[in-house]
Amino acid sequence: MPPDVLIIGAGPAGSACARVLAQAGLDVLLVDQHPQGRDKTCGDGLIPDAHQALARLGLLDEVMRRAEPVSHVGCIGPRGGRIDVQGTLAVLPRKELDALLLQAARDAGVRFEQARFEAPLEVDGRVVGARLKRGDEIVEVTARWVVLATGAVPKALTAAGMCERHTPSGVALRGYVKAPQMVGRIKSLEVVWDKAVRPGYGWIFPAPDGHFNIGVGVTDSHRVLGGRALKKDVNLRAIFDRFVTAYAPAAELMRVGERVGEGDQWLKGAPLRFTLSGAKWTRPGLIVTGEAAGSTYSFTGEGIGKALQTGMLAAEAILAHADDATARAAYEGGLRALKPKFDLYERANSINAHPWLADLVIWRAGKSPRLLKRLSGVLNETSNPGNILSIRGISKLFLE
Repeated sequence: MPPDVLIIGAGPAGSACARVLAQAGLDVLLVDQHPQGRDKTCGDGLIPDAHQALARLGLLDEVMRRAEPVSHVGCIGPRGGRIDVQGTLAVLPRKELDALLLQAARDAGVRFEQARFEAPLEVDGRVVGARLKRGDEIVEVTARWVVLATGAVPKALTAAGMCERHTPSGVALRGYVKAPQMVGRIKSLEVVWDKAVRPGYGWIFPAPDGHFNIGVGVTDSHRVLGGRALKKDVNLRAIFDRFVTAYAPAAELMRVGERVGEGDQWLKGAPLRFTLSGAKWTRPGLIVTGEAAGSTYSFTGEGIGKALQTGMLAAEAILAHADDATARAAYEGGLRALKPKFDLYERANSINAHPWLADLVIWRAGKSPRLLKRLSGVLNETSNPGNILSIRGISKLFLE
């Protein structure tokens, strides 16, 4: 029997969308080219928006039973200055988180199959299903709605005619290190701006069971030249090597810890899509959600919370409106309501291109409890990051 909704991609956005739809009584088929519990390159940090989304899904308690709770983000500037910004935080490797989210969707009645999206099925300009590759077999599945939640890699978007930008917004590289002797010594989500990692940043996040997620990211990795999007001269592995040499805690972690993985394969890279841009959001019969729609924040590189949120927005639009055009308009309206916040984080992204801004903000926040509270508000999404890192905001730092 054809499903009501076919969802492509079992990451946070796809699984969240599937769970909400199934709980409302719809027949949902969720497919992914990987088996349940696939790995995903990510910092694994769950910041407050992720906690809120997980609570709405009824999954926060289960996630927190498995996650490593964290109380602060440690911001370290190029000159070594540091501030600790308080927030509701945790770390859970994506392999575990995504498996948990998919299982929650299945518990709600969602059917799951391992298959790869090949192309949409169309009738009179409306998407009415998808062509899937299941093993060596090509099958056609019809559905009232198709939801693309296929992440930052543009292949599925391109096949569906939804891709507006093939190059990513940014790139990241991460690995896991097991180092029980460092537990309690690295306690915060450490984000490091340093000349050694320009034009990006480095991080170390404490994970469960004596593990640490360590990586580097560049949030402006491509440029447009002559109408073509080109990758800048960015070598993530070289940036990572400089990071673990220049930042003393990273150097110690690498010296005393055990890399999780085989040889150079312990480090994994991935593209990132930011600021709700780079893809069409809908077409008749089809909705694009999660990182495929650009649901990652450019300043922080955080995307789990907004992926969950956009997946739920897609489900709510489908449930609330029987008419295709009205449902799509409702979903796009929900994304447009989020867009100003993404734009502010894009403005705040200047701190990654100009590390001296990090030094300035860290220096002033170390002297101003009021500013430190505002930074905590940025993390908790109660303050405007663009107001702090605009020209006007920078001038106000001296008055805090």
